[in-house]
Formats: sequence, structure tokens, C-alpha cells
Amino acid sequence: METKQYLKILKDEMHSVVFATTDKYGLPVTRVIDIMLIDDNSLYFITAKGKNFYSQLIDNKFVALSGMTDGKDSMSKKAISIRGSVECIGKNKLDEVFKENPYMAEIYPQKESRIVLEVFRFYEGEGEFFNLSAKPIIRESFYLGKYVQKNKQGLYYITNKCVGCKRCVSKCPQNCIDISCIPFKIKQKNCLNCGNCKEVCYFSAIKKR
Repeated sequence: METKQYLKILKDEMHSVVFATTDKYGLPVTRVIDIMLIDDNSLYFITAKGKNFYSQLIDNKFVALSGMTDGKDSMSKKAISIRGSVECIGKNKLDEVFKENPYMAEIYPQKESRIVLEVFRFYEGEGEFFNLSAKPIIRESFYLGKYVQKNKQGLYYITNKCVGCKRCVSKCPQNCIDISCIPFKIKQKNCLNCGNCKEVCYFSAIKKR
């Protein structure tokens, strides 16, 4: 999928997600924030200038977020996490936020009550998508803006030390190791990055990047 499709899931199917920042002591802080708008490569949210969240965004300009769709159980859900850089764009797009999210007018009904609100743009970073309803589970990476893709080949990989013993295959929870050639290969779109294969390999053939 394209980046915009992941962002659309985040906005339309999740909408209220957990944002993480750090406070002035370097300690983690989380809160639930609504995703208001998206475009091809960015997402937008708002906060009030008097909130600690606002100060942390201005000071650090970096956040992480995670969201999950509703479902009857965990194995019927989708999950998305993104971390990266944000910027304050002030009142720009604020009218658009209220137009696309009419419930916001119940929280801030008058124009005067919206004076403290400012819009932030999440414009650059890396994201991860999990589809827990698929068998095997699907894990995909995506990128916002000009973020450099650092891990094209996945977190774990199999080296030429592999002798094809299949011990890793028997222990992989997602059955995502391709044994059609030696060295074996990890199917990255299904890998959970759990490291089980590395733990059980007798020949130290599996490495973590």
C-alpha cells in the first residue's frame, strides 16, 4: 500500500490514537489525540497552546503514536505505529479541521474559544502496519516525507553460515522462513521481529541489524 492508505486507516478506522512525547525531565508522557486530517504524505492534529503537550511538541518536535482498529478480539484488528518529526503550522488548516470533524464544534463552539488552538503536521518519519487478521500476520513498513529508509531488508536476516538444518523453521511462530534455497530467507512482510529464530540457531547464522 501507499503511505496515504496507511494514513487513511489511521484517520478513518482508528482516529483516536495514543501519542507519546517526553517531558522536561526526559520522562515519557502519553495521551489520546484525534487524527484530524491527512494528505498524501502527512497527518494533522491539534492541541491548545496552554497544554503541556503543546510545549513538548514545540521543544522536542518529535513524537511517536500508536493506534488500533476496533474488533471482536485482538486477532481481528489492524495496528499502526509511527514515529518522527512534527511542526506547528499555527492556524493554517484549522477551519478545515472543524469542517471535516464537526464534533469539534461541540467542544469549541465559538470562534473565540478556538483562539488557543493550533495545528501540527506530522511530516516525516517511519511507520509500521500490522494486520493481525491475516494468516500469517502481515507486517509492513512505510515512510513519511523524506525519511531515509534505514532497514530495507528487515531487522533479522540469515547469513551464509546457514546449513539448512530447519531448526529456525520449527520455532518460527509465523512460519515465515523460506527454505527454497540455502541460506534460508526470512519473509519480512510476515516476520514479527521476535528473534526466536536467532535464539535457536546452533550455527549463529541469524543476525540482528
